[in-house]
Amino acid sequence: MPLTILGNSGSGKSTLAARLAAATDIPVLDLDTIVWEPGKIAVPRDPEDVAADLHAFCSAHDDWIVEGCYAGLAEQTLRYDPILLFLDPGEEACLANCRERPWEPHKYASKEAQDANLPMLLQWVSDYYSRQGDMSWAAHEALLRAYEGEKMWVKEQVSQFEA
Repeated sequence: MPLTILGNSGSGKSTLAARLAAATDIPVLDLDTIVWEPGKIAVPRDPEDVAADLHAFCSAHDDWIVEGCYAGLAEQTLRYDPILLFLDPGEEACLANCRERPWEPHKYASKEAQDANLPMLLQWVSDYYSRQGDMSWAAHEALLRAYEGEKMWVKEQVSQFEA
């Protein structure tokens, strides 16, 4: 069964996706890996290439997990009738998770480079609730409410879930 996980940075999307994948062998697509140029944080790829990669992944598997903070890309997965899971544990939980985040080698050359970006990330997390656009709480909430398929709004921390 396909699953799309949406939420703020630090909400537990990657953690939950990794736990589910480990328990089930279902492939996972972290949307950051297709949105940004490889090895370049905040350098976006061509949106048509991103969409093509997303649809290729979803089409190649009967069961999959797609996770990220991009409402527009999450919306594109809805044609595959996934369960839509909105992780919304609140600002303090997201901030704490970001502070404890392990090194993400697919995004940063080193743990030190990742840590140097932490102040910007913490501000980004806090702004989630007031900003507008594709990566905002408002966009995530609207997508969840509009989706007519199976969906769930999870307001607990992912660390409380067992794989």
